[in-house]
Amino acid sequence: MMFGVLIVPLVFFSAGLCQDDEGPYKGKPLGKLNSYHHQVSGDIYAVDKYTLLLTSFNYDGNGADTFFWAGAANRPGPQGFIVPDEHGKTNVLERYFNKDFTLVLPENKRITDIKWFAIYDISSQNTFGDIYIPEEFEPPTVQKVSQLTGKTNSISTISVEILDAKQIKLIGFTYDGNAKGAYFWVGVGAQPVSKGFKVPDEYGYLDPLKSYKNRTITLELPGDLTIFNIDWFSIFDHDTNTNLGSIIIPEALNVPPSLVKVIPQKDDLPNCLQLHKNFQVSWEIFGPAITIQLAGMVDEDEYLAFGISGSNERSQMIGADVAVAYINGYQGFATDYNITALTPCVKVLGQYKGVCKDELVGGQDNNQLNTAIRENGINIITYRRSLISSDDGDKEFPLEGSVYIIWGIGRLDENKEPAFHDIYPKTNISIELNPKEPQSNCYSFTRSELQVGEPWSKGQIFDKTIRVFTSTIGPSGGKKGYQAITKHTSTALAWYINGLLAPELWLRRGLTYVFKVNGGNNPHSPEYYHPLIITDDPNGGYDRLTDVAQSKVRVLAGVEYSRRGRPKSTASGRLCYSTHKPDQDRRLDDDFESFKKFNRSLTWSCEPGDPGTLEFTPNTSWPDTVYYNSFTQANMGWKIHVIDSFNQKTSASEKNSPSNSLIFCIFLILSMQLCL
Repeated sequence: MMFGVLIVPLVFFSAGLCQDDEGPYKGKPLGKLNSYHHQVSGDIYAVDKYTLLLTSFNYDGNGADTFFWAGAANRPGPQGFIVPDEHGKTNVLERYFNKDFTLVLPENKRITDIKWFAIYDISSQNTFGDIYIPEEFEPPTVQKVSQLTGKTNSISTISVEILDAKQIKLIGFTYDGNAKGAYFWVGVGAQPVSKGFKVPDEYGYLDPLKSYKNRTITLELPGDLTIFNIDWFSIFDHDTNTNLGSIIIPEALNVPPSLVKVIPQKDDLPNCLQLHKNFQVSWEIFGPAITIQLAGMVDEDEYLAFGISGSNERSQMIGADVAVAYINGYQGFATDYNITALTPCVKVLGQYKGVCKDELVGGQDNNQLNTAIRENGINIITYRRSLISSDDGDKEFPLEGSVYIIWGIGRLDENKEPAFHDIYPKTNISIELNPKEPQSNCYSFTRSELQVGEPWSKGQIFDKTIRVFTSTIGPSGGKKGYQAITKHTSTALAWYINGLLAPELWLRRGLTYVFKVNGGNNPHSPEYYHPLIITDDPNGGYDRLTDVAQSKVRVLAGVEYSRRGRPKSTASGRLCYSTHKPDQDRRLDDDFESFKKFNRSLTWSCEPGDPGTLEFTPNTSWPDTVYYNSFTQANMGWKIHVIDSFNQKTSASEKNSPSNSLIFCIFLILSMQLCL
């Protein structure tokens, strides 16, 4: 996989400019609680129309029948209602000591519907503390500002909303994508200038902006930056130093505080580059070695990858020298990998190809792990290596000039090997490793609720009339696709059976079935050679397993053995596959609401030749659940349920909807040559 043609400029971030003078913004202040009894004290803020924030709240817990209490009478008394506590309960209040928490008014009541809020004892009708809501009080709410328009590049919006202290929503945003150095950009001053802060796009990327057509997107200000620290928001082209379109941010906006959690990250090394909202790399050269620290907000089963490009002219994975860093329990790793093909490491005619450890391809691991720690959901891994290595697969870290790099974030498979990366750049990234003065544009990490959306519906084929299955390969479909269907990591590719992405199949014992296999028949190709096999192993990739691991797998179809006991596939055929269109970004696969819409966006093609044939008859010795997979690559297929009768009542029989048959019919119409 190659990236684009743009050089990403470094823009330096000053964390000090992003701190509010009085600490983080908490909402619109209502004031301090009036204290009468039981050591009640604290500050109260309005978060939005329905929510109060109590900070540094104290109460000794000695009241007999005490609750959070609110009402519309002139003063606190029995004419009021209970406000549920921070857990949503209406229990008698216990002791609080210097606590911060939010309270939501019940039954959609608004702050403007009440005149006071109190800590009130119902049995004695005593008020232990209270605060009054000022007349004509306006709680924080989403604020609409002026439209974003530009004189060039077709920039426009229907409207712009400030959602809270850190989020800006562009509604109906359009931009033609033709300015190759354009970014979302914010800063201070009367008008947009080149000095400012780059805002990650809606996916957290810091790449130059792609085109948008009437899209609604939400942007999050980076690090601890808030809407109160900026004067303008712009689409700014750094290649021409031009403001393409901008809006002025009004002062003192009455917006809710942000729910985004800011997690400070201290850079231990002098140079730091923010690669993505959730990934940064820092480094220092000392003597003949370089120390590198990778820090990323990732899940426990994810890795961070960083290294020198395989090309001197662009960011390129092929030929790259990368470190794959992760933490397994209490042990950290920063393993040296070499990339010879765009696929996880596989055997090709006895040699390892793909994303392979240096030790497997005749080299050695030259990364020396220093420290590895995981805290607040952030992996921080530091390693050291020589600037110049005697290993032919290692790239030089130059002391002069700039060098192209690559990076990625993805999941580890069942063997703690890197699977296909979910997050990666599509532009060229060039950095200077040994600048005259230290350079850093890194900022604090932020955590907000991740919304991937509903997974695509699982494909299922439960049809006693189907005896022939057509298998092709295609994209695995992001986190909504293969990963959601199987709960496994995914490679870049997956099996498509009768036009469905990795469906579950129901087959009857005693009947003969045929797979028409179109997974490629060129054993020299590490990416596109996928004979089909059936085993009791859910992961597949039988050929890449060790002899010991192979001995634990029961092969049911698709493999024969040589006189020396070496496995050989029997069902390979021409390559028929679906791919993304040239202008389509596979990082955005999760934007598709359904597999049907995703599948329609792909292009299909078939190489000349005939499909392979895998014919088999499940019998009584077969387990109830087996798996179809690739002989060479893991995690491309899924389940086969072996049943004794189609009259068995299963949840799947009820789900055998006409939609699957319809997809199959459409599939056959579009690619009838697959069954020839």
